[in-house]
This record gives sequence, structure tokens and C-alpha cells, in this order.
Amino acid sequence: MEYVSTDNFITEATILCCQCGTSIKPNPANMCVACLRTQYDITEGIPKQGTLYFCRGCERYLQPPGEWVRCSLESRELLALCLRKLKGLNKVKLVDAGFVWTEPHSKRIKVKLTVHAEVIGKTMLEQVFIVEFTVNHQMCDDCHRTEAKDYWRALVQVRQKSENKKTFYYLEQLILKHKAHDQALGIKPIHEGLDFFFATESHARKFLDFLSAVLPCKYQHSKKLLSHDIHSNVYNYKFTYSVEIVPLSKDSVVCLPKKLTQQLGGINPICLVHRVTSAVHLIDPASGQIAEVSSNLYWRYQFKTICNPKQLVEFIVMDIESMKNNERLVFPGQGSISNKHVLADVWLVKSSELGMTENTIHTRTHLGHILKPGDSALGYTMRDSNINDSNFDSLNQEYVPDVILVKKHYGDRAARRRARNWKLKHIAADNDVDSTNNDYNDFLNDLEEDPTYRQNVNIFKDSRKQISIPVDSDCIDDPNMPHITLEEMLDDLHIDDTEMAEVYE
Repeated sequence: MEYVSTDNFITEATILCCQCGTSIKPNPANMCVACLRTQYDITEGIPKQGTLYFCRGCERYLQPPGEWVRCSLESRELLALCLRKLKGLNKVKLVDAGFVWTEPHSKRIKVKLTVHAEVIGKTMLEQVFIVEFTVNHQMCDDCHRTEAKDYWRALVQVRQKSENKKTFYYLEQLILKHKAHDQALGIKPIHEGLDFFFATESHARKFLDFLSAVLPCKYQHSKKLLSHDIHSNVYNYKFTYSVEIVPLSKDSVVCLPKKLTQQLGGINPICLVHRVTSAVHLIDPASGQIAEVSSNLYWRYQFKTICNPKQLVEFIVMDIESMKNNERLVFPGQGSISNKHVLADVWLVKSSELGMTENTIHTRTHLGHILKPGDSALGYTMRDSNINDSNFDSLNQEYVPDVILVKKHYGDRAARRRARNWKLKHIAADNDVDSTNNDYNDFLNDLEEDPTYRQNVNIFKDSRKQISIPVDSDCIDDPNMPHITLEEMLDDLHIDDTEMAEVYE
């Protein structure tokens, strides 16, 4: 490049454009920008118009070939969707992209693009142009099936055939915590359980795998033929899965078959259900021996409850004495012994007969670590119960205890309910889940009393009740009543659509 020198400064030399004669700076093409644009169009091959498909039902845009994405107007997601529809954009260098304002109801979306490209002699040329997209309405497959009232392809029926529903309430909280129902199209509560509707069979099978992993259950499978295309050999089915949860709940008493007791290390046939998770956890109140019954083992040797929590009776502890190690075992089994419980001899009187009789009932319990004289405890009177079970009838009645204590009683249920400053969420509105449901309140009491049991449950603060720490001892019967701390509670998040719309406006 040549420079023209003068006495005071040096100026850059210029040349004339070979097309129009305009004075320009030298470049490899020897042409001005205006003449270059008339000779070369770097946007050639890039469409200046396009079409976007929008579903008014779910407010999503079609992203080819068959994916529907949710995008708001003038968002980064919508801009990326528009750029993907422009063929030939990879031949130039995209410098800038943005939206040009259009009327929201005009069904037009304009995108302003700035691109760079090399022309003759490696000359860089910049060009700005606008691409106009027309928004066409098209119903997506999900909305089409919903409108046709035939949108679900797989149904999972979850049932528990038992009088007590605490295990079912625990399963509901597991589903909420792990969000296993996110892909469900609809959830319908019924008398004995819930129905989950899914769009595909794979979603239903994924939900079944989750149920089998968290609780002992079994299921049956059936399908119904809807249509058949003989030309393409395509079958259209509706699938139904009937899931049965183990009919046991926490604090129930069971009588095990003889063959099962042998496999569990010779445990006492009369056991207490300590917890129901992925397996049934049993404990012998008289010896402290524990065992776990897996799902396959339970459905092979099925057994039922002989006493459920609705039959619990309140007792008053008159005296209690811890047992020595050499006096622990009544049934000398080979299984593991619980280290969290303490065996004790306890003398009881029914709370309804307190002061009316001097005869006390002697029994052995695994609750020696929490009971003391004067406490109230809940248990079953085995001698007075009408038990109809073949396994129980075959037992030697000498080994059947008079009373089986289940847990410590912490006063009136209404007092515990008033002192409870937390709550749980539910999958669907159910009339049975309220403050008057005894099974549900017993489940909440179990969460308060057992920290291990509530590890898999999301507990939320109840904004309707004032949270005070410590809990006021005047409003409850026992100041040592178990409660859930604030550290274990989550803040319940409420999103108001009206307020969010005002923020974005």
C-alpha cells in the first residue's frame, strides 16, 4: 500500500472503484461496498421466509422431526428454534441475531440477522437481512388424544387390600419425593387405591419398576386390542397393570407359617411389623429377634395380620424391670437381635380398669428403653382377641403372650394434632385424608416417633400454624412428646400465575 507524504502528516492513498469510480481504500476486489453487494449476495441460499407450527392447547412449538418444546415470545429458546429452520446458515458466519417487534396477534415472527462471508479476493462482506416466520396452528399428539378422549395407552392400578392404610400413605409420600408420577397423564383416586394413566407402555413399566423397588408388591398384566392394520401389521393396544401392595402395615401383629420361621432363623411365629419398606421388617417382642421378609419370600409364604392398629388398647405401666442377657430368649432362634431395643418384664393394667382392680398383667416387651412406671402404652390383648388364622390355630397356646405392647402412648390424639406445625402433600384430593382419619393421623404419629422412617418423606412447614420452639408443654400431655424439628421441614413454595405475569410485563 502506498502512502502520500506531506510536510506535516502522512495520508493513506486511495483508489477508484472499478465499477462506479468512487474513491475508496484499496481492497483485493478494487470495488466499493455498494458495488460488491450488487455483484455478490452472501445470503443467497438462505430462505427469507419460514413457517412455525404452534399448538394452542399446550402452547408449544414443533421442533422437527417430532418434538414439541415450550417457548415464550422473544425468548432464547424461540430464537434458537427459528435459526435451526434456516438452511444454508452454516455457509456464512452469524454475527448477530435478534427479534424485530411485531404485533403479538399478527401470527408473524421476524428475526434480524447479521452475517459475514468472504467474496472475491478474501474480501469480508457484512450483510443484514430479515427473515419472516409465519405461525401456523397445529394440534400436537398429546392434545389430540386428550380431545379425542382416548389419550392414555397404559393404566397402572395400585391397590392395598387391608384395613389399615398406613403403608399406602407411605407409598404416596415416596412417589411425591422421587417424582415418579411426573409422566402420568392423570391420577384418579378410588376406594382402595389410585389409578395412574400413562401415554405409553414404557412410562407405565418405569413406574412399575419404582413400585417394586420401594415396597413389596406384585402385579398382573393384561392388554386390550383397539385396532389392527393388516397392511402394515401394526397393532394398537391398551395395557393395564394391576399392582397389589403387601397387605401389612406398621405396628400390626402377624403369625408366620412354620416353614417361613425356619428360614428366618427360628424366629417366634408371633411377630410385630416394625416397618414396611422395600422389605417387611419383623421383630419378636419377647426376644428382640429381628428378621426381614423380602418381596419374593412374602408372596411365596403369604401371611395376614391377626391384629391391626385399630384394635390397640391403652395400658398403664405399673412396674418395669429390664432383663438380663441370659434371660433374653424365649424362642432360642439363630437370627439377629435388635440393638436399638431393650427387653424388659412389665406389669400392666388397662387404663379403663385403673383403680378398679388389683390384678396386673405380666408380659415381656422390647420397649424397655422408653417405658417407665406410670407411662401409657398401646398394645393388643391376645387372649381376648378373636383370631381366625390357620397359622395361629396350629401354635402351642402356651407360647402366646397375654399382651403385646406396640408403642408408647403420648396422650390425646387431638393434642398431638394441635401441636403439629407441619404437613404433607398429596397426589390427589381424597376425602379420606383429613384430620378425622385415624389411619392417617397414626401415620403422622409414626413419622414423628421414628426419624429413620421419615427420611424418605418430604415434610413441609404449615403456614397456617404458628411455629414455636420448643413446643409448649402446657398444650400437650407429655412434654417429652416426639416432634419434628425445623431443620427437617421444607418451605412450601406457592407460585401465583397472576403475580408472575405482572413481573414479566
